[in-house]
Amino acid sequence: MIQNMSVGSPLKHILAFSLPILIGNLFQQLYNISDILIVGRLIGVNALAALGATAPIFFMCLLVAFGFTGGLTVVTAQRFGAGDDEGVRRSITHCFIASTSLTLLLSILLAIFLKPLLVVMNIPQEIMSDAHRFMVIMCGGFVMIVFYNLLAGFIRAVGDSKTPLYFLIFSTILNVLFNFVLIYYFNFGVAGSALGTVSAISISVFLCLIYMYHKFPLMRLHKKDWRIDWAFMKQHLVIGVPMALQFSVLSLSMMIIQSVCNSFGKDIIAAFTAALRIEQLATQPLMALGLAMATFSAQNWGAAKIGRIRHGVRLSAVISLAFSLCLALLVRYVGSDMIAVFIKGGDPFIISAGKAYLSISTMFYFFLGMIFVFRNTLQGMGRAFIPLLASLTELIMRSFAAIYLAKALGYKGIFWAGPIAWLGGAVVVTTGYYLTIYHLKAKRDKDFFKNNQRKISLKASINHVNQIPGE
Repeated sequence: MIQNMSVGSPLKHILAFSLPILIGNLFQQLYNISDILIVGRLIGVNALAALGATAPIFFMCLLVAFGFTGGLTVVTAQRFGAGDDEGVRRSITHCFIASTSLTLLLSILLAIFLKPLLVVMNIPQEIMSDAHRFMVIMCGGFVMIVFYNLLAGFIRAVGDSKTPLYFLIFSTILNVLFNFVLIYYFNFGVAGSALGTVSAISISVFLCLIYMYHKFPLMRLHKKDWRIDWAFMKQHLVIGVPMALQFSVLSLSMMIIQSVCNSFGKDIIAAFTAALRIEQLATQPLMALGLAMATFSAQNWGAAKIGRIRHGVRLSAVISLAFSLCLALLVRYVGSDMIAVFIKGGDPFIISAGKAYLSISTMFYFFLGMIFVFRNTLQGMGRAFIPLLASLTELIMRSFAAIYLAKALGYKGIFWAGPIAWLGGAVVVTTGYYLTIYHLKAKRDKDFFKNNQRKISLKASINHVNQIPGE
């Protein structure tokens, strides 16, 4: 259902929009958890380590594409907020063209540099074969993953967060079934996990296209919509490229951390992988709130309603604080039990290492929540530079922790990398948001003063003319 978020209660819109995203993200994370559960339980620690060791490489490409498509569809949401139906359709075609170009470029780069990347990542030799096989298959299906995110972005841009949820649930269930069958019955090993993922997403993309055509008349494209307007394309790229760079910087910092983690051996890799999956599941409410703010701010920016954006941000910050406290307490008390589920044989050392990470990271969930709220709000307003600057800050702080703290504290030094980066990123995006609002208010007051001066001058001129005796 299309939802105009520039009118009505901001709180109602934000919560109603974020709930389906939360449910969808939870299903996605449950798939990720079930995936490593299937791999860890049915195959073993080596296979689980292979998935964890290669994750930053694939996530680097995935996050770049996610950031790029997310930035492009900001323009779609802005055009919808402005009531420009033709602009929405033209935005969709320009997003397709730009995303296809990016996907081809990333696929070529992966084909060339995959093996050297695996070597640079310090992946242990005993899991290298599984890691390479998994990545080759995932890269082959990369185009479908990009288009799936793009289609979901289009639907969310017009205020509908429920339809992407339905397709995500369907894709997740299909994914789990495919993975179980390919690994358990056909003995495909780690390759079965990759094949199941690519197959499920491909089916979902085609079904989503069919559904959109029949249920969203606004998105039925015309031949003239495919004409490239380079000035309009630039509007998309001005937001999409910085967001892609932002996520590439984040993924680069993740690769650095994983590379250092890999040097500590497969047990630490397995512990880190399991703990990260639990953390990703726990922090989904914070991410869903942030994604809701991206669409909320984009539509209201297009409608020129800055006051509603400010009100929405205040509400979201309070909600994020409450979520952060509750989630941190929950993870600290049940984290070790959840880690034990992933590990075949319940290795005490792996469980202890995973619990140590969760004990550190939960203290910083509030800062992660602030990043989601302020970063997505700024992106929805078309302000991509500040989030990029925050990502660079996170890269520097993560790299410092991964390299220097690991030397001082051993593998536990790596566990401080993410939380320290969240702190730095939160300071940058929070400060950047308030500076942006301050400048917008100053500009508005200046324009208001100028308009009043013109009115006063015009009124004075009219009075002067009226005082001149008639001929």
